Amino acid sequence: MNRYIIILTTVFTMLAVLIGCTGKQIGEDGEKMTETVWNARHNYEVGVEYDNQRHQMRIAELYYRKSYEILKDNPSQDWNIYAEAGYRYACLLYQRSDMEGALAIVSELLKEAKDNGDFPRVPQAFLLSLMAQCQLQLAMPEAAKQTFGKAYEQQLNVLGGEEKGDFNLAIMCSDIFWAFFQIGEYDEAGKWLSRYEEEFRACERLGVGDSLIILEHNGLLSLYKAQYLEATGRAKDAAAIYDAIPQRQLDNPSCIENATGYLMAAGRYAEAADMYARLDTTYAAADSARMTFDKISECLAPRYAANRKTGVIAEALATADKAFAAIDSALVWQERSNAAELAVIYQIHERDLQLKDLRFTISLHRLIIIAAAIIILLIIFFLRRTYKYNKVLAAKNRKLYEKIELNRQEQQHEMAQLQTMSEAELTANQQLYRRICTLMDEQQAYTDKALNRDSLAQMLGTNTKYLGQAIHECSHGESVGDFINRYRLEHVTRLLKTTNEPIAIIGELSGIPSRATLARLFRNAYGMTPTEYRQIRDER
Repeated sequence: MNRYIIILTTVFTMLAVLIGCTGKQIGEDGEKMTETVWNARHNYEVGVEYDNQRHQMRIAELYYRKSYEILKDNPSQDWNIYAEAGYRYACLLYQRSDMEGALAIVSELLKEAKDNGDFPRVPQAFLLSLMAQCQLQLAMPEAAKQTFGKAYEQQLNVLGGEEKGDFNLAIMCSDIFWAFFQIGEYDEAGKWLSRYEEEFRACERLGVGDSLIILEHNGLLSLYKAQYLEATGRAKDAAAIYDAIPQRQLDNPSCIENATGYLMAAGRYAEAADMYARLDTTYAAADSARMTFDKISECLAPRYAANRKTGVIAEALATADKAFAAIDSALVWQERSNAAELAVIYQIHERDLQLKDLRFTISLHRLIIIAAAIIILLIIFFLRRTYKYNKVLAAKNRKLYEKIELNRQEQQHEMAQLQTMSEAELTANQQLYRRICTLMDEQQAYTDKALNRDSLAQMLGTNTKYLGQAIHECSHGESVGDFINRYRLEHVTRLLKTTNEPIAIIGELSGIPSRATLARLFRNAYGMTPTEYRQIRDER
């Protein structure tokens, strides 16, 4: 039994290892992870690759969504990937102007952050900031103010206070300023512009960031101040700040765009037109002169207005022609881009279906293997149990066989003594009993299946009462029926030992009409079946 338990334990352990291995993956750093976590991380990393390409954002969005949804039901499997994938997915929805969709994702992530202490702390500030951006676009400025404040406080809690030299906090303040500035909330915008300057100066003072980043942010800060002052009616102060900006701080597209914004607001259209021309050159070097509708709206349309208001009609017309050509080009490029993205998305969908079918097949095969193993274990269990049962049964039957033989010898000895005694020594019942036994032994009357109490009494020329009394007294309390069946069963045992006739035939030869009756009588008398009796004969 102990050996059998060890075998079962070993097999089940091997099955558990097999099942566990099929559900594990090994990451690049050697970390073991579940298949679910591996799939989530893989989709997130692919999304990042497409995100970095900048021109396949719908595909990046698809992979971020897949990563997010894989972990959505149980984000505790990997909080970092869940938070990052969800945040990036929401950002891309925001860029596509799907404010409701982005807000729903952010709200879900923030709910998880509130309910679970293991949620990453740093992304929460950016989630709140993105929520506020959505609220602004959905015409909820008061809610946006509160949410931006929470985002700022959250980031301060992570950093441990203000002016810690964190560029992320400075950029957050910059984004919040710009959001309120664009909707004309100048009082609120002024507060965030001051915070942006304080955090940026702390970064500059502590030496955080390389020289190019510091240079760019110095330019942006000055341009934001100029635009803010111009918008709030302090044109002279705005012009002074703008004119003091070194030209080397206006060498990147972001600063040039803000410079054109200030110049247009200040009515300096000729300078704005020159700056737009400079912006064309910068985009051509940075992005292969590819025009999008956003660039047409942000660059060519204002440039046309600047040239027209300056009085440079020829340049304005040329800009208008360029805008029309750019619109056609952007339409063609957008159609191609959409077609390419749709083709990739279709391929991804097809591959996902194939992977789903493959996983189903693997799971099915795994279940088949487990079921087969369980069946084999059950077969082994029942074979083992049957073997042990048969072994015990055989030992018991051998003892019964020996007991049967011993009883038969005792009965034969009693009959031999009875036969040797004279009639004077026997009682009337003993004399009648000796006549009954002689009749049964010599004529085998019991082989007649019709033999019963009445017919046996008639054969002996006596009545059933005397017959019953004689058998009961001399056979240790047997009835007439039991007496007849004992002779029949003894005949069965002789035939079982000496012949190979079918058991049903042996029963008929012994006066027992059916095999079922024979089996019942044999088991009641000897504690085994005729088949088991014959098996013991073969063993001996």
